[in-house]
Amino acid sequence: MSRRHAAEKREVLPDAKYGDLVLTKFMNNLMIDGKKSVAETIVYNALTRVETKIKRAPIEVFHEALDNIQPSVEVRSRRVGGATYQVPVEVRPERRQALAIRWLIKAARSRNENTMEERLAGELLDAVQSRGTAVKKREDTHKMADANKAFSHYRW
Repeated sequence: MSRRHAAEKREVLPDAKYGDLVLTKFMNNLMIDGKKSVAETIVYNALTRVETKIKRAPIEVFHEALDNIQPSVEVRSRRVGGATYQVPVEVRPERRQALAIRWLIKAARSRNENTMEERLAGELLDAVQSRGTAVKKREDTHKMADANKAFSHYRW
């Protein structure tokens, strides 16, 4: 990481179907080898599956699922006098969103359904109901932060 200046944030354009910036970021994270149209197809079909399952606006379901996955605290390593402590810190909003997107995609990829559309739809439905691998990841992160709150005075 450069100490001179922070990297400038790239602006993403809203997606074609729902006009949502977060959904575009999600698609960009899902995309492999620059195949954006494939990622778009997967996401849109997964959202359609979600809509048919629970009869709600798919973009609302997507945002609710992300909100259920986003961590509020995480632990970061801090060296103090030769010892390394896991110090709980608040998560910035951009990182919170990025972590939620990353965890959701990883959880969906590790599921056992046949197609990625089914996996993603399943993980979104689980996340909306506050269960599933991605939500468990958030809870584990929170537990870790809670277990190490004795070291919170080392926060920087």
